[in-house]
Amino acid sequence: MAQIFFIHLAIIVYLVMAYCFFNEWLGFFVADEDMDSEQRLFSTVILLLATILWPIVVPFAYLELLKFHKKHKQIINLLINPPKAGSYDD
Repeated sequence: MAQIFFIHLAIIVYLVMAYCFFNEWLGFFVADEDMDSEQRLFSTVILLLATILWPIVVPFAYLELLKFHKKHKQIINLLINPPKAGSYDD
């Protein structure tokens, strides 16, 4: 009985997360107006595959984000915490 409960719970969590990722990724997809019809078709297929395979896609995307952040850490810190006006050395 407990095993069936955990299987159903895992399926529900998987579907809820897939729905959340799909909605978020669809927002990025719709916002990109520079794609032609061929690119849009290819992107739609990728969007559907990424939504279905999100347990594999999300960790790899997070690793890429960490790598990007590590590479551009100084620039990101300057954008987050800009130097105050008038605080330069003479």
